[in-house]
Amino acid sequence: LCELKALVERYRSGTDDAAERDELDIMIRDKCADLDIDAGDLSTLPGRLYEIKRELIPHGLHVFGGDMEPEDREQLVNAMLAATPALDRDTLEATIDANDEMGALMRALDGTYVSPAPGGDLLHNAEVLPTGRNLHGFDPFRIPSHFACKQGAAQADQLLARHMQAGDRLPESIAMVLWGTDNLKSEGAQIAQAMALLGARPRFDDYGRLAGAELIPLDELGRPRIDVVVTLSGIFRDLLPLQTRMIAEATWLATVADETADQNFVRKHSLAHQARHDCDLETASLRVFSNAEGAYGANVNQLIDGGTWADADELADMFETRKGYAYGRSGVPTQRRDLLESELAGVDCTYQNLESVELGVTDIDHYVDGLGGMAKAVEKARGAAAPVYVVDATQGGTKVRTLGEQIDLETRTRMLNPKWYEGMLKHGFEGVRQIEGHVTNTMGWSATTRTVAPWVYQKISETFVLDENMRARLAELNPKSSARVAERLLEATERELWTPDADTLAALKAASDDLEDRLEGLVPAE
Repeated sequence: LCELKALVERYRSGTDDAAERDELDIMIRDKCADLDIDAGDLSTLPGRLYEIKRELIPHGLHVFGGDMEPEDREQLVNAMLAATPALDRDTLEATIDANDEMGALMRALDGTYVSPAPGGDLLHNAEVLPTGRNLHGFDPFRIPSHFACKQGAAQADQLLARHMQAGDRLPESIAMVLWGTDNLKSEGAQIAQAMALLGARPRFDDYGRLAGAELIPLDELGRPRIDVVVTLSGIFRDLLPLQTRMIAEATWLATVADETADQNFVRKHSLAHQARHDCDLETASLRVFSNAEGAYGANVNQLIDGGTWADADELADMFETRKGYAYGRSGVPTQRRDLLESELAGVDCTYQNLESVELGVTDIDHYVDGLGGMAKAVEKARGAAAPVYVVDATQGGTKVRTLGEQIDLETRTRMLNPKWYEGMLKHGFEGVRQIEGHVTNTMGWSATTRTVAPWVYQKISETFVLDENMRARLAELNPKSSARVAERLLEATERELWTPDADTLAALKAASDDLEDRLEGLVPAE
């Protein structure tokens, strides 16, 4: 990457020698091919390389009650100052050092007072520090905030613009995933996105408390109302019932609005659902879905982790079964999997937000469970895959990427980055387990969306399994997880999610046998 950056800088500096520019062009494209980067328009390549270079990544795992290494602390402070220049370096360093997590735990176990602190992302809110305090989140009557409404509307416009970049028309229907914790960190920006797409806004009473929804007039909105199918995490459903009912009220108001079908896709589709399901109009207006009360997750991640699925449609069926409960204006859920399936059949694209630099789409399996499960359900319902996007608001500005672009970025900056994996390996057994989790999540994205490029599997194989020294390190630290890394890669080939060349496949099988032998060598004979 450094060599490519140097070539690009030389190319950009300009030269009057046409032969030299042609040679540089060839060298840049060859180097891009070596790195599995689409060279494309060379004028955009510097920006894409800069995005990789500046991407922030978590370093290692949090050790409860432990102090940060000076170098790690300095890098964290630099990142926080870059996000919020008004902060004071000395104050930040002091609050990081004031970590009293162990003392707070002992006070909690003694039943005594633990001082409060806001939760959230360090880059967005330095008041989270010092750690080791009792988290409080939000005032539920004031979400989404005024700022979040402005931010969410702008992000919704960015999503629409990105979808239309590829020549696609304005989407009539979008499916999105809403998480509770992300909305707490952003004061409800993702909720505001859903409302903005619908052409609605929160309605507050005279005391400034959330009271419901109201429609934005079409002449003020400046575009048609986009239909939005929302799936909520169980945590969102539990923490934000007012917001759940607000979105449901917005879809109802849009459904009964006296507006033409070409300007109100919500009403257009609700009338179609009413005819198809022979139901009342309020039922046909339901767009908010989650689990049954007391249940959590789509369990798509569990199927993938256990390797128990035989056909990809099983993943879609699991998602629809678990997330097929509709939440209306009353907040009482009803089982309407049939309605969810018909709504997903009309979806033009799906997306979810990223709100913390600590967690990417390959870090935890919850993204595969929610966004991946929904994307697969959309594909099954409509008979073809729909574009999947990630709205990244982790570093100040907002970037809308395709899921494939996001996986590429995270693979380069995390999984294949020595800074990331060495930071994990210093934690020994648990670090290897985290690497295994990344491989499983990567395969999960292939299973649900088919958006993982072949080079990702190839480079993961070369880095962690086919490299004899690395394979030995992983096996020594965690023989079970190291063996599972190789098994996952082979599973990807067996499920035809990745087709390596014959030499790579043979080497993987041999390496997998080696890891299995190492694992069996640790098991005592009966």
